[in-house]
Amino acid sequence: MSEELPETDAIKALLLEDAPLLDVRAPGEFCEGAAPCASNIPLMNDRERHKVGLCYSESGQEAAIELGHQLVSGETKAERVEGWLSFVKRHPGARLYCSRGGLRSRIAQQWLHEAGATVPRVTGGYKAIRRFLLDDLEARCPDLPLIVVSGRTGTGKTRLLHELPNPVDLEGLAAHRGSSFGRMLKPQPSQVDFENALSVALMKAGQPSGTPIYVEDESHLIGRRVLPTALQQRMASAPLMILEQPIETRVEFILEDYVIEMSRAYMDRDGAEAGFAVFREFLLGSLSRIRKRLGGLRHQQLEGVMTEALDAQESSGDLDGHREWIRTLLNDYYDPMYDYQLSRKQGAIAARGSYEELLNWSRQTDVSPATT
Repeated sequence: MSEELPETDAIKALLLEDAPLLDVRAPGEFCEGAAPCASNIPLMNDRERHKVGLCYSESGQEAAIELGHQLVSGETKAERVEGWLSFVKRHPGARLYCSRGGLRSRIAQQWLHEAGATVPRVTGGYKAIRRFLLDDLEARCPDLPLIVVSGRTGTGKTRLLHELPNPVDLEGLAAHRGSSFGRMLKPQPSQVDFENALSVALMKAGQPSGTPIYVEDESHLIGRRVLPTALQQRMASAPLMILEQPIETRVEFILEDYVIEMSRAYMDRDGAEAGFAVFREFLLGSLSRIRKRLGGLRHQQLEGVMTEALDAQESSGDLDGHREWIRTLLNDYYDPMYDYQLSRKQGAIAARGSYEELLNWSRQTDVSPATT
């Protein structure tokens, strides 16, 4: 590689701009965690990388490099270079990276250059991107101008969040609605990918500095994803915006989100019969996850009501039975739990009211909330 090719260390700018990134690491590495907006077109697949790694351990770097060039040569090399070229043509301004900005990214960059495309590589590779994101998140969280959207289950907090001027959707980033019924069809990202996406979202929300950032009230867990400790601590002391809705409105929101939309999504994906069977399993399984907290008898009663409601929905499309178990869970389980948690909140209540009242309040709140 006689020619020096360009590189960049402007990681923050790349992330804020959603710059297209070409990740040339092996697929297994990519699945463990990657930069947001990155696409994986590897130099070596997992099997090839494993062989090269063994060779490196046994015979040293030069032998490993030689083996790598043997494994990725001829038609294999041509196919991979063509994949990179196709990506670069679709994404002008792309950059590329490997694990540490070393040999693999240099080889990919050189081969692309020889094929007529000069693509800068990210200095330090994915390791540098990951380190930047973790450090920025840790440094940013204590002074975040957060306002936490709170409210009882089913009030439509996520709906409100997306109408607010500067939201960060934690549940959307985690691909989970946050409750025992919160699983979505889309699998949750890895913890690393969740943290990376969260760091970028907070970075973007902080432009311009001091603008209030709205997040939904969450526990430390969203499904199986863990909120970073620094963000948990900031949310615990941030001012609250509490959304209030009548019980019947809340029942209808839950019915729409967890019954109508979820059953439709499963049936669209798997077909009517198989999809409804999976939806049935999802709903009963979600109830089963809170069995201990409900108590055996109450769980048994609710399971019976839910089963009858599912049977009626499947046979005739009747949804009334679902309203019964939803209302019971809200009144007897979720509301007492929320009221207890609210009593322990550290943050002051900045606003409280209906959907429209809180929207109007947010439009008038053009200064940063005090950091507490």
